[in-house]
Amino acid sequence: MDDRQEEVIARVSPSTGRRVLGIGMLSFLAFLVLYVAITTPPSLGWQLFLVALGAAALMIANAMRKSTRQTLELTRQELRDDKGTLIVRLEDVVSIDRGAFAFKPSNGFLLRLRKPYARDWRPGLWWRASSRIGVGGMTPMRPTKYMAEVIALILAERDETQSK
Repeated sequence: MDDRQEEVIARVSPSTGRRVLGIGMLSFLAFLVLYVAITTPPSLGWQLFLVALGAAALMIANAMRKSTRQTLELTRQELRDDKGTLIVRLEDVVSIDRGAFAFKPSNGFLLRLRKPYARDWRPGLWWRASSRIGVGGMTPMRPTKYMAEVIALILAERDETQSK
């Protein structure tokens, strides 16, 4: 394959401060809920609910810890993480939405796709639900905005060559 096609154009990594804050808040929520369930137990049904909520918060915090170690990489062909997990092929992207009222992650953008992809989620980094992908969350604003602008340019180039 052409080296220009595989060259990484943009990279986005979660910021350390956001990682610490996000994972810390979820862990604190889990600790607090489990503490209440154990020290001042309400009725059995509520106690089980609190234990389940605390366990779920711990699992999400751990998933966030693992997923935010990764870096997103953009090439002219695809958006992937640094471990090689394909997020989306750019040929399947119809449009990008960066507006203030878009249903997108914090400091991120939303990609609309031609065809649905399998659901997937990397807490704090990206999510994919059917024909939409949200990128952002714990990512810094400037690199994420740069990545979105590069994707918009690639889409504009593609649309221009297809219309000729």
